[in-house]
Amino acid sequence: MDLVFSEEALQYRSAGHPESPDRVKTAHSFLKDKYKIFEPDQASVDDLLLVHDEDFVNRVREGRFSDPDCPRYEDLFFYATLSAGGAIKAQQSSALSIMRPPGHHAGRNFLGGFCYFNNLAIAVEKSNLKTLIVDFDAHHGNGTEDIFLGDEDVTYLSLHRSPGFPGTGQESRQNAINHSISATIGDDKYLGLLSEELERLKKKDFEQLALSAGFDGHKDDPLASVGLSTSAFGEIGEMLRDMELPTFAVLEGGYVGADLGRNIDAFLQGFNS
Repeated sequence: MDLVFSEEALQYRSAGHPESPDRVKTAHSFLKDKYKIFEPDQASVDDLLLVHDEDFVNRVREGRFSDPDCPRYEDLFFYATLSAGGAIKAQQSSALSIMRPPGHHAGRNFLGGFCYFNNLAIAVEKSNLKTLIVDFDAHHGNGTEDIFLGDEDVTYLSLHRSPGFPGTGQESRQNAINHSISATIGDDKYLGLLSEELERLKKKDFEQLALSAGFDGHKDDPLASVGLSTSAFGEIGEMLRDMELPTFAVLEGGYVGADLGRNIDAFLQGFNS
């Protein structure tokens, strides 16, 4: 698995916002000489409409929204569609997109949690493949669940910190498998729980694996740590590789740039081993 990235992802910022370009810039600097880099194209409006309501897409394009976590950046629509395009490129190239903004808190007709459009969901829907989504971000992907709940071609698995933002995912329902975990779960229990779920899901006939790759569960992350070490992300990569499915991934959280680069590298080393 290699990377999808464009320097354009670094061109917007909001002072003091944790989802800053610096986190991805630092991670990219650490990774760029180790992996092949694919350049994304913008997702089209038709791509967005695969999972989002037209009125919602228009509101984001025109800046007609208000959310304290989602600033109305100049040229936001360009950056958001380029990030969605990064997910599409990742699906086509079996790669990890490290574009921003992230996406798993964006639902069919809502945004939130630093997310405007649901990058992963767009790529999954565009692929038209039966998909297992594994979300190992330490926040629940409420937007992804909203989009795919009840979809017979998608199964969504999330391990996420509780209590914590966005406060959803307290129970499993329909095709959404949710595990609320504590801030102190640590490597052994986390990896054991993930392994147990993946073993059970191996019995199903998925055509691809899509990963909401969040690294904010790391022990030093300021927003959503669940006590994971860098080496744990390598083991997560190995477990997901052992699913033996065509796989792509999209960056979600992870808010310390130096840690983010090391954690992504550990994950990719595990997956590619």
